[in-house]
Parts: sequence; structure tokens; C-alpha cells
Amino acid sequence: MTTIKNKKIFHQALLETPLGAMIAVADDATLYLLEFTDHLKLDNKIKRLKQQTNATITSGKTEPINMIETELKEYFAGIATEFKTPLSLLGSDFQKLVWHELQKIPIGQTKSYAQIAAAIGRPTAYRAVARANSTNQLPIIIPCHRVINTNNKLGGYSGGIARKQWLIDHETNRRS
Repeated sequence: MTTIKNKKIFHQALLETPLGAMIAVADDATLYLLEFTDHLKLDNKIKRLKQQTNATITSGKTEPINMIETELKEYFAGIATEFKTPLSLLGSDFQKLVWHELQKIPIGQTKSYAQIAAAIGRPTAYRAVARANSTNQLPIIIPCHRVINTNNKLGGYSGGIARKQWLIDHETNRRS
């Protein structure tokens, strides 16, 4: 890992997708953040990332950024069904447990917050699951868009409900 005066050096790049531009932040080994550039709390996410990792962020691409850019193009083209870019998950043990469970939801399928809570052995923690979902730093890769309310309503999504619906439709249609 590259460092300057005990600070880690991360790189960021803009990636174009059919749903709008996304920012990817990575070091030389793993991806830390992938978020839509119009996300209301993007600045806070970047600030928190810098604090949590003692990093400074410069423009540029690293191998993980190149890899996720290729995988996103394949995902949106309907080719890729999983992501292999190495990730760094920054969160509590509970959040990481939820995020790992989200990655088990097959493409084209959805699960409710309550189903995720039950799957991780915490059946009454569906609100905490929703909070963990909302703090996901890697949407699409960690498919928080596949989580819906028990009544089959979409619920929230940091990228907006229209994007969530688009992603669900995109994944469902590729299975047909």
C-alpha cells in the first residue's frame, strides 16, 4: 500500500453507468467505495472513509477500479451475474454480517428485511438490517437494492427508488 507521511493513498475515478455516474475509491488492492455521484451524503461518506482509514484520496485508477469498471459494464450489459473485485468492508460486525447475507441473494430475486434478519439469526432485528443496508458503501456490488419491505413495496434505496426499481427489473429481465 502506498503511503505518504503515514497516510494511506487511495485513488478515485468516475465511472459512467446507464443509471448515472458513480465514483469508485480504492487502494492498490481493494475497493472501498462505489457510489452514485448524486448521492446526497456522498461528501459525508468520503469524509468518513478518510477518517476510518487515515487516507488521502487522489484522482487516478488502480487495478480494483479497473476491475469494477469492467464488471459494471458487463453487469449492465446483462453478461456478468457476480462481482469479483476485492472489497474492503468498513463497518460493525453486525453490518458486515448483513452485507455478506445480501451478497447471497441471487440475481433477479429479492428478500425482505425480515428475511435477512432471520437468515442472520436475528429475526427481530429487521430495522437494524435496514440501517445496515442504508450504510452500504458498495451498492450494486453488495446488492442492497434486492431488499424490499415485507409487503413487497420497494422501501428505501440510497440511489433513489427509480434506480432500485430499474436494477430489480434489469436483473429480473436477464433471468427470463
